[in-house]
Amino acid sequence: MNRPKWLYPILILISSILALVTSLGLYIYWYLEVSDVLKTVVQRFEIDKGQVLEPQTWIVIMVLSILVGFILICIFTIFVYNQKTIQLYRLQQNFINNFTHELKTPVTSLKLYLETFLKHELPRKDQLKYIEYMLQDAERLSENVSQILNLGRIESGNYNEEMIAVDLMEVTEDFLHDNKHLFQNCEITVSNPFGYSCVIKVNPSLFEMLLMNLLTNAMKYNNSEVPKIEILFMVRNKKLKIKFRDNGIGIEKKEIKKIFKKFYQVGRSDNRSAKGSGLGLYMSDNIARIFKGRLKAASKGLNEGSEFILTLPYNLMLN
Repeated sequence: MNRPKWLYPILILISSILALVTSLGLYIYWYLEVSDVLKTVVQRFEIDKGQVLEPQTWIVIMVLSILVGFILICIFTIFVYNQKTIQLYRLQQNFINNFTHELKTPVTSLKLYLETFLKHELPRKDQLKYIEYMLQDAERLSENVSQILNLGRIESGNYNEEMIAVDLMEVTEDFLHDNKHLFQNCEITVSNPFGYSCVIKVNPSLFEMLLMNLLTNAMKYNNSEVPKIEILFMVRNKKLKIKFRDNGIGIEKKEIKKIFKKFYQVGRSDNRSAKGSGLGLYMSDNIARIFKGRLKAASKGLNEGSEFILTLPYNLMLN
């Protein structure tokens, strides 16, 4: 019978705690037994109690108990840290496997098209078709490499560009216009129902990266014939909130807190493995923190769509 791997570290943790607690218990039991014997000896031979029974002994036992408690806390902390390290290692392995596939697929495709050009005389129409496919593969490869490079820069704080005051609604609309070829099969609306100014100090390139991650994520996890995304700008309690609502497959409650973890990927409801590296939402969350804001996710459940809320400090002096 094969036991799950997580059972062994738990058994070791429990055994260590029991051994430590048992040692303390045996010491206290031994001390009480010895104290009773000493009291009997003192009473029989009329010996000065101060010479035999030191009152500081109980203080020693109390300090020893505190130290044992501290050791137990340290053991538990090490156990939790070790489990998280193992989990991160597994996520990294999944990332390496997935990302290797993401790199290998366009390279293999490009090689096949180039070999076709080399071996055959193709009509101009077919040449243009294959060239378009090759450009798509090259773009996909470039995006994957850029994502890794950007991750390193974000984590190291190596974005030295100054934060500048920009209208985030205008930046969003310009971004959608410049990248309309990526979202041509998607219905995206941008609204500011209360007409608040959306001028915030951000790094525009990072904000566009966040937009790309959230929008492509909404399209990827969507089974609708026409993916719909609503981007809503509003101001609440001196905070600018940007809501990204979609009609996608939704998120289970147990997954909501996990999706911002590094390398984490949510499985699709249609049992198809989701493409990607598991870095998009992790990077988006880090970008929000760079802007001194936060990014949260919400969903009513599977097949109920998702909502991502970006909250940023709203400086009235800029508006």
